[in-house]
Amino acid sequence: MIKRILAVAVSAGLLAWLLADGRWRGIGEVFMRLDGLTLGLAVAGFMLSYLLRALRVFDEFRAHAGGRFGTCLRIVLVHNAMINVVPFRGGEAAFPLLLRQSFGVALPRAIASLFWFRLQDAFVVMALAAIVWPGIHPALKATAVTGVLVLAWWLPRWARAPHAWGEASGVTAKLAKVRDAFAESTRHARFGWLWTIANWTVKLAAQAWLLAALIPAGLDIGAAGALGAELAAILPIQGVAGFGTYEAGAAAALLPSGVPLASGLQVALALHLFVIACAVSSGAIAWLFPAGEAPKPTAAPQSGLQSAPSAAPEARARSSAE
Repeated sequence: MIKRILAVAVSAGLLAWLLADGRWRGIGEVFMRLDGLTLGLAVAGFMLSYLLRALRVFDEFRAHAGGRFGTCLRIVLVHNAMINVVPFRGGEAAFPLLLRQSFGVALPRAIASLFWFRLQDAFVVMALAAIVWPGIHPALKATAVTGVLVLAWWLPRWARAPHAWGEASGVTAKLAKVRDAFAESTRHARFGWLWTIANWTVKLAAQAWLLAALIPAGLDIGAAGALGAELAAILPIQGVAGFGTYEAGAAAALLPSGVPLASGLQVALALHLFVIACAVSSGAIAWLFPAGEAPKPTAAPQSGLQSAPSAAPEARARSSAE
């Protein structure tokens, strides 16, 4: 409840700033700085980013997808749209629900996959931020990147290591199921890191290109603002649909480059509106195409997290509810 109140307060603060002295009128003037080529390249970058995310889903759930890459793309586009419009990160729930609806993936397996995706995203963004952030000593950059790489290497191996958590009861037994589901997710993606790095490279490049044109400034300054916005998205407290925190993160990252706070907030809001427009329009188009009937869930070969087709309805219901 406290987090929701803070999220609303952050978004209300941005709204109050926009209403003060008619600053919202300047958003239109900011967009006028863009030409057709800049917009076209930015849109193409976002579309390529969506395709790379779909490849990541297709890679991990290839046994369930049965070659239906288009369905994976639909899941990614609808999920992305929901994240950008549903308050308090509630849109994240669309991913496991769509996987169950489209491929019959059990909810624990789908939720663990989403958790691993988000961890991969965080690791890549933090590593990129450490590499390109201005004013940081190279030794500190190397230390930060090394720390991220070690943690990213160790975490999946810890999850897959033998453990006796399942023999316990209560909270420990439930955590054992989460750990096993997480291990299952990290085991199945053959090229997960490749898709994640490629996606973030393209996504941040598109945002940096657009932000540099909006300021206007060099591409390095636009990259710093884009990274600041994405790092703010990792924070546990988010504004409604990301409004407020996204702009504050970008504006704060632009300050060392000499961009005033007010100007930084204004161009970051314009970028945020562009991101939401791409997400909602592509998600709406994807929503128009039916996903098809999901196959019956099949037993997971290693973790046993999914229900077998012959299981009783009560067992399937318990599996979905866990």
